[in-house]
Amino acid sequence: MKADATPRRNLFHFTRLPRPLVDRAGGIYLWDSTGRRYIDGSSSAVNVNIGHGNRVVIDAMKRQMDRVSFAYPIHFENEPANDLASKLAARLPEGLERIYFVSGGSEAVEAAIKLARQWAVATGQEKRWKVIGRMPSYHGITMGALEPTGDDVLTKVFEPMSRPMPLIPAPFVHRDRDNLSLEERGLKYADMLDAKIIEEGADSVLAFIMEPIGGAATAALVPPDSYFSRIREICDRHGILLIHDEVMTGVGRTGKFLGGDHWNCRPDIVVLSKGLSSGYAPLGAIAAPERIVGPVIDMGGFLHGHTYGGNPVSCAAGLAVLQEIDRLHLIDNAVAMGEMLKGELEKLSQRFPFVADVRGKGLLLGAEIYADPIAKTPLPREVNANVRLIDLAFERGLIVYSRRVRGGPESDNFMVCPPLIVSRAEIAEIMAILSDTLEALAGELGLPVNR
Repeated sequence: MKADATPRRNLFHFTRLPRPLVDRAGGIYLWDSTGRRYIDGSSSAVNVNIGHGNRVVIDAMKRQMDRVSFAYPIHFENEPANDLASKLAARLPEGLERIYFVSGGSEAVEAAIKLARQWAVATGQEKRWKVIGRMPSYHGITMGALEPTGDDVLTKVFEPMSRPMPLIPAPFVHRDRDNLSLEERGLKYADMLDAKIIEEGADSVLAFIMEPIGGAATAALVPPDSYFSRIREICDRHGILLIHDEVMTGVGRTGKFLGGDHWNCRPDIVVLSKGLSSGYAPLGAIAAPERIVGPVIDMGGFLHGHTYGGNPVSCAAGLAVLQEIDRLHLIDNAVAMGEMLKGELEKLSQRFPFVADVRGKGLLLGAEIYADPIAKTPLPREVNANVRLIDLAFERGLIVYSRRVRGGPESDNFMVCPPLIVSRAEIAEIMAILSDTLEALAGELGLPVNR
């Protein structure tokens, strides 16, 4: 049989939706094979933190490949992995000194959950196995990572093959209609964890997993300050582990190295990926204290591992990414450009009143689309406003991010999260296209625009 001349016919992705063939990338831009340019307003999957085509990272990877491209961790340690572990530990909250490398975010969440469970067994707490998550939330696409994920679209089809975990509501405090202050609402949502632990039986609960600042499932949702200290107190009181999923929020994205650093949080385990290698190589990590890792190792070793965990080329990329973040002062830039971008998004919400609840920190920013932003009434589900927004932006050469979560609060949201290298001029370019996109969306859906 003659081979099909179109390679795309042999390769399959998420859907049948065709996409242009990418040709090259540099800075915050990508070009397809026809020469058309796209602004990467979402840092791809909110992972290309230092931008595309960084020669420092590429050259570091090449140098490592010239030495050794692969060495299995059972046989050898490698210098980039050791160095990256040390550099990471120095940037993390005190006590998170033991680092384990994997190939991505889902693997990292899976590894964190398995480490937590093995710690419980090693310390005589075999009854603890439940990992409480939030609805909505997203923690990865592997079976173990899906179990505490609050997203019916992704989880329901696999429920007969897995063990779904308990969920509590995500802190959508801006939608509440009560007489409480924001800080009181933060405590109210945190206390839902306490109630769920008691309901499930405290001796059966192993951990609570959360993103300090929301990612794809909640579009950069920021809880009130009071939420964090109460969550920590509840976990301590019941003897359960607190896992921070920093896959999207970590490595400078929010204007701090970790999203949780805004509140001086004390997680027991931190999960990292995405920006750790900025898309230059598959890489993720978990960080935990010796008090958790030690008993697991002493019991016979960590019952987990992937072939490419701690890969020397990936770790060389990670080291170079950290160096570039420092050299280019990208965390400071995330703060400055994030303030500018958030302000511009708030201006857009005045012109387009169906856009509301602009939120986030640094360059992790999002907003929601409503039929009535005061009453928080969503547009009809069949309109697929968030999907249409993404498509209209893409047609205009702008990539932004969105995901509707079924099972959580009804909404259409979108995220604007450009690489941390973004400049004021590039933000202006992003906002001009986004404004034109919202104008087109309003026209199609009959939504109001303030002239």
